[in-house]
Parts: sequence; structure tokens; C-alpha cells
Amino acid sequence: MSNESAGFEAFKLNRQLLNAVSEAGYTEPTPIQELAIPLALAGHDVLGIAQTGTGKTAAYILPLLMKVKYAQGMHPKALVLAPTRELVMQIEEVAHQMAAYTDLRIVSLYGGLGPKTQIEQIEAGVDILISTTGRFLDLYRKGKIFTKEIKTMILDEADKMMDMGFMPQIRNILEIIPVKRQNLLFSATFSSRVDHLAAEFLEFPERVEVTPSATTAETIAQVKYCVPNMKTKISLLSHLMAEEEITRAIIFTRSRKNAEEVYAYVKNRVEGESRVIHANKGQNTRINSIDDFKAGEVRVLVATDVASRGLDVSMVSHVINFDVPLIYEDYVHRIGRTGRAENQGKAITFINPAEVYHFERIEEMIRMEVEEKNIPKDVVISETPFAEKQAYAREIDRLIQRDNPDYKGAFHEKKARKQPNKFTEKAKEEKKRGNKNSKAKKNRNQLKTKNQKNKGK
Repeated sequence: MSNESAGFEAFKLNRQLLNAVSEAGYTEPTPIQELAIPLALAGHDVLGIAQTGTGKTAAYILPLLMKVKYAQGMHPKALVLAPTRELVMQIEEVAHQMAAYTDLRIVSLYGGLGPKTQIEQIEAGVDILISTTGRFLDLYRKGKIFTKEIKTMILDEADKMMDMGFMPQIRNILEIIPVKRQNLLFSATFSSRVDHLAAEFLEFPERVEVTPSATTAETIAQVKYCVPNMKTKISLLSHLMAEEEITRAIIFTRSRKNAEEVYAYVKNRVEGESRVIHANKGQNTRINSIDDFKAGEVRVLVATDVASRGLDVSMVSHVINFDVPLIYEDYVHRIGRTGRAENQGKAITFINPAEVYHFERIEEMIRMEVEEKNIPKDVVISETPFAEKQAYAREIDRLIQRDNPDYKGAFHEKKARKQPNKFTEKAKEEKKRGNKNSKAKKNRNQLKTKNQKNKGK
């Protein structure tokens, strides 16, 4: 037995799990695994804070599999909740990998597909459920899930759950599962909302934090470009795709509209296969696109934040933030798609004038100033259209006013005194000129009449 494998041997996992760990290529535990696994195995409630790509999933899946051990009965013994279907699928993949030499029945539940197949799997018997909150509650209300035997509950990506407004659903689930259970909560960042959830969800938890909250991985080189407008962003993207050694990239946009525009450009101008995924894409389309990307058949994946979590691909060379995320924690999750499993990665962010404010807040959160690079000379810097310029001005005013309510704004400034209206002034001038002309004409007519009278006499 090698020295590396002795790291997992120290956890006193059973032989089935150790064989699966070895087969999966894990040589030694990551810091979060080293700290969290012994506490979870000892039955403690655990609060784990660690950035994405650090092995969080295995940190709770291995103790869970060790606790459940083997298939028994018909109803679930453990529940893992995640915010998105993509993350549910990723967790399921790791769970099946680690449970390869056991007979445990693992079922994943998520929306976007009809529930028939999922219900059939549950009715055939299940030991571990991995689910989104919405689909779990839907099937529970249909009477398809029995919760009385659940002894372990795990919340993954708790910060994203808070951002997506899942707290009411989590509370509903807590009301229908046994009070006496082991709880584990994992999150990449530790905001006040996550702190509140932890206080409500965990009992005397052991806190494990391998890095300060919202810290980005050291394996990721980060750079930023200040870009004046959308058209220049496209030009810069084209240049980087041609000049950088980009083997596999994810381009994140803020909206579905931007995702489609970027995809349309990349598809026609950038070498290699490309795909786009967002909330309007069908579930099968999204799954196929992600699978092809993982397999290396797709070079560029354009995505909204629907894919910033739950996408576990070890060889993503670049993440490009075409738009700055408005939920600042999403920056950590986006760039966490690269630099995984100790591989080197690069994160590039494009920042327009209205996004400067947001990126400054992101830099405060991650406690570092990202290196700024100048736009390469080969990139055409386009003139900003008037409408786009006005939109930036409005957004900048809104952001400043949010911090300083007394600020009147450069764009929306309320006038202290009424400014002259050029159209009104022009009308007045014309009227005045017209009055003068009318008076002069009247005088001429009077003089003409008077001359005619004198001539008649």
C-alpha cells in the first residue's frame, strides 16, 4: 500500500469505499476532506466552508456511505439537497463512483423532466436521495416519499440556496423529516444569511474552514479588462480566443439574451465546437451539452449562471466572465470551474463602465485586487452607441444613489431651478418677432391709407 493511500486508510473507511477511492484516482485527501470526514464519521453536525473544486462533495459523501453501509428497507435513510439540477447530477455521479462496490440504492430527483421514472426508482427502494428542494416537496406531497427513516440531511451550496430564495422550501422540508438526525451544511462562502441558516439548521456544529470565506483558488490566475461597450467586448473575446492557448473554455453571461448573442458570434467565428446553455434550454439539451463538454467534444460552452455550479470538469483551461455577475459570490463559483483538482486555470473578466462598481465589491469580498490588463492594440475599440451610453449613465447613478441617497445623479439630477426649454424659448422668440412684424405692417398700412386720403383731397 502506498503512502498516499494511507491518507484515506486513516479514516477507517470500509474496504469497499477504499477500493472505490483508489479506483477513482484519489491519492490523498484534500484539506476539506481531511478535516470534515473524521467529524462526520464521529456523528457531529458539520459546517464546512470551502471554495469550489476542493473536494467538498467527497468530504460528505464518503462518511454518508460509511454510515448507511448497505441497502435495507424501502425508504430513504439520507437526504442531500442541492440548489440546481446540474449540481444534483454532479453529486449523484460522485456518490455512484464512491458506492461502486456497495449495493446502496442512490436516486436523484430534479425538475425539467417528468417525475414518472423518478417515482418508479423510489418505489423500487432507495437508501440515499439527492434532490433539489422543489422536486423533493412535489413528490412528498404526492405521497411518494416517506421521510420517517431519514437520519442524515446534507445541504450543499447553502449560499446559492439563499441567493435563489429557497429558505421557505428548506423550512418546509425540515418540518417533515425527523428532528433527531445528523446535519451537514457546506458552502463556498459564509454570508450573514448562511450564518442564520446554520444557526437554524445545525446543533452545536463543528466548523471547518479550509480557506477564508470567498477565497479564490491559488491555481487560478485572474485578470480583468476595462471595456467600453458590448461591441468591444465581442472584439476582445474574438482576439483572446485566437491568441490565448484556450483548450476548453466556459464563457459566462448575465442574461439569456447576451448568452445567445455571444454564442451566435462564437459559433461562426471561433474555431472548434461550441454550445450554449441557459434556463430556456430544455433539460436534455443542457445535459447533452454538458456531457459533450466534459468529454472534450465541445471547446466553448456559453452559459448563464445556471451552470456556474454543478459543472465538474477538471480540464477547463479558461473561464471568461463576459458580464460581471450581480450576485458577487457567483464570481467565486464561476471561476471555480477552472483550476480544479490542482490544475492551473485562468479567469478573465470584461468590465464595462456600469460594472466597475460591482467588480470593486467583488475584489473587496475576495480580499484581493485582480490584475488589470490593457486592451491589446489589435482589438478594435468601437464607439459606444448613444443608447448604451445612456444606459450606463443611468445604472451608475442608481448604484451611487444606493450608497448615498442624497446624491442627485449626473443623469437623473433633479433640477433646483427650472431650466429653459429651447423649444419654448424659440416659440417665444418667434412670437416676439411675429409681433414686431405685425406692428410694422400695421403702421405701413395706416401710413398708406393716410397718403391715399391726402391724394384724394
